[in-house]
Amino acid sequence: MGKVVYLSDVEFDTNTVITIGTFDGVHEGHRSIIDKVVTHARNRNARSVLVTFDPHPRDILNPGTAGVKLLTTLEERAEILSELGLDLMVVIPFNRDFSLLSSEEFIRDVIHKKIGVAEFVIGYDHQFGRNREGTIQTLQLLSKSLGFDVHVVQAHEIQSETVSSTLVRRKLEEDGNIILARNFLGRPFRLQGTVIHGDKRGKTIGYPTANLRPIEKRKIIPKNGVYAVDVQIEGKTGSWRGMMNIGIRPTFKNDMQQTIEVHIIDFNEDIYGKVVELQFLKRIRDEQNFSGIEALKTQLHQDRDACLQL
Repeated sequence: MGKVVYLSDVEFDTNTVITIGTFDGVHEGHRSIIDKVVTHARNRNARSVLVTFDPHPRDILNPGTAGVKLLTTLEERAEILSELGLDLMVVIPFNRDFSLLSSEEFIRDVIHKKIGVAEFVIGYDHQFGRNREGTIQTLQLLSKSLGFDVHVVQAHEIQSETVSSTLVRRKLEEDGNIILARNFLGRPFRLQGTVIHGDKRGKTIGYPTANLRPIEKRKIIPKNGVYAVDVQIEGKTGSWRGMMNIGIRPTFKNDMQQTIEVHIIDFNEDIYGKVVELQFLKRIRDEQNFSGIEALKTQLHQDRDACLQL
């Protein structure tokens, strides 16, 4: 598990290579920045640090909106960053007062004085500080008086598209495009949930399901439909293939309430209250309204075969 430290607890160290940003998803574009941070830190025997924010700045700057749905929780981000070789993720609680800091105040009073910095790595288009006024040019000017170096990382493109967290969110929410999201993230999209009681209708037709309540309410949920997933279960070794449905189950009800449920193939144990983690492998089809139980069962057989053939 990666190390997460809040700003109030961070140790000051001038021998630090640092970058800043939300880094939600830690996608391939983010990885190119992290790789540079880690490489430069190792070259100078320094610590490598990412400074990030929670909640997402847009949730504070745009109150009253639905809020930004997350690709990764803080814990998931820390784990991925640790796997990439980063030493430390420093979390700044983002609130209205903090948002009023100018870009110069942020770099001088927070980064330089509280954390310490010898080298700064930044994405080509990153903006920071009040009204996003801080740019690469701001850093380069401050570097002269504060005594740190600045390195700029250019855009990362996949299939002629510039990788961004916003783009990945859109691909998941609007299209359910699991394959493209995986290519952009560099790994399968993950979702954790607690198994809760449902109406147990799946068991009566030979496809018992685990109904899930997401651990993180802010986590993005892909577009309604049927997905092939890999399932890991709290307290159990290994993984199982699963057939997952996200939607309103129109064949059985019409209250429009979204449910998340997974049929774990070749698994038949009581796991109520357990946490399961799903890795999305492929979108199988849209959710459908069937004429009856037999038509639904026929389709479920086909879906199961599709999941097992991946």
